[in-house]
Amino acid sequence: MSDVHWLDGPHGRRLAYRHTPGQSGRSFVWLSGFNSDMAGTKVTELETWAVAAGHGFTAFDYSGHGQSDGAFEDGTITDWHEDSLAVLDEITRGPLILVGSSMGGWMSLLAQRARPARIAGLVLIAPAPDFTIRLMWPDLPQVAKEAIERLGKWMMPSPYGEPVPITKAMIESGRRHLVMDEPITFEGPVRILQGMCDEDVPWRHAEALVDLVTSQDLTFTLIKDGDHRLSRPQDIARLLATCAEIADA
Repeated sequence: MSDVHWLDGPHGRRLAYRHTPGQSGRSFVWLSGFNSDMAGTKVTELETWAVAAGHGFTAFDYSGHGQSDGAFEDGTITDWHEDSLAVLDEITRGPLILVGSSMGGWMSLLAQRARPARIAGLVLIAPAPDFTIRLMWPDLPQVAKEAIERLGKWMMPSPYGEPVPITKAMIESGRRHLVMDEPITFEGPVRILQGMCDEDVPWRHAEALVDLVTSQDLTFTLIKDGDHRLSRPQDIARLLATCAEIADA
C-alpha cells in the first residue's frame, strides 16, 4: 500500500488518504461503507491490482472513520458527501471510476451527481443509496426511534463489533441527499455486485437502483451465496475482474 497522507478537508476536518498516480489514463477511487475505512481487504486488494496495472488509485477515510479526524457520532451524510468531494477535487485528476461499497455506493452516486464531468464509470458493491431512510429507519425498533427523537442518539448493536451510534442529525441529513426518488442520469458504464444473502442491504434494493440508472451499459451481478461484505477470495477476484473490464469499457 502507498503511504497515508492528510488533507485539510471541509470545515477543518483532517482527512486521511492514500493516492498513487497512474499512467493508463484510468483512475479508481474507493469509497468505503458506513463505519468502515480504507484498511479493509477489498480496498487493499483493489489498490494492489490497480497500481500493478498502471491505473491511478485513491482511497480515503471519511471524517470520524479510520485514521481521519473527528468522532463518528458527530458525522452526517452531508459531512461524508463533502469529504468525498474534497478528495475528488483536491487529490484526483482526470476521469475517474468510482468504486463504492455499501454506503460508498450512495457517496458515489452523490459524487456523480455533483461532478458529472469527472466520473467515467461506477462499480457499486452492495450499494446502499438512501439507506438511512429506506433501510435503516423503517427497521428500527420503536424504542430506538423514540431514543433518537428524544435524546438525539441510539446505540445500534452491530454484528461486526461495538454498538454503532445512530444520531438524529445523521438520519435528518440523509433526507436531504436522497437519490432514489427520480431517475439517476448517468450514461457511463455501471457494474453492480450484490450478494443475495446480504442481511444489511437486500438485493431487491440494488435491483430497484438498476431500474433508476439511465445508462444502458449496466451489468447487475447477483451472487447467490454472497453476504454483505463480499470479501471472500472469490468475491475479491470477481471485483478485480469487474474493475479490469470497466477500465477497458
